[in-house]
Amino acid sequence: MNGFVLAAKCVVVSVDYRLAPEHPYPAAIDDCYAGLTWMTDEAELLGVDLDRIAIAGASGGGGLTAALALMARDKGGPALIFQMPLYPMIDNRNITASSHEISADNATWNRKNNLEAWSMYLAEGNDASAVSPYAVPSRAENLAGLPPTYTCVGQLDLFRDETIEYVTRLALAGVDVEFHLYPGCYHCFEVFVPEAEVSQRASQNYVDAITRALDP
Repeated sequence: MNGFVLAAKCVVVSVDYRLAPEHPYPAAIDDCYAGLTWMTDEAELLGVDLDRIAIAGASGGGGLTAALALMARDKGGPALIFQMPLYPMIDNRNITASSHEISADNATWNRKNNLEAWSMYLAEGNDASAVSPYAVPSRAENLAGLPPTYTCVGQLDLFRDETIEYVTRLALAGVDVEFHLYPGCYHCFEVFVPEAEVSQRASQNYVDAITRALDP
């Protein structure tokens, strides 16, 4: 977060959203949208430029970022110029190759973790076909009109294939998207081994991306 503030010279608002299982969907996304609207309502006080609003998050927060972009589009605002859902958790179906591939107990995030997390987040309705795209962004039928997007994922991340599918659908919908796939890297690799060259490169890449997006 400090990297964003220093490099992009921006104001960062971090939403302390409610967590499952005590607070399943829609608590977290409602909190995120409330935080976004509060920030824009208080833009003058916070020193925020309403023409330069971006959202970002990683893992579960990446899923909420993707969901928040959908919600802001559908509600007619606040207007976003950029979204950055990093290695996002966006598909509860767990049917991709990577969702089966990454199953070892020593993985930083494995299939068992993911199944349990989705079950807690969605409570009842995990298998329902009518799950809201604000809960499961991969369920969104239309991605057109979303802001320019930056995302990345590790080659050994359970979320690899759902991220690639999301990137492909964004591109097909006419959304400008930049995507990085980091070889040999697992979920949250740059958090767990920040001193590694690839971690430093990945972190710098997404700091640079948001800096470019916010450059007036």
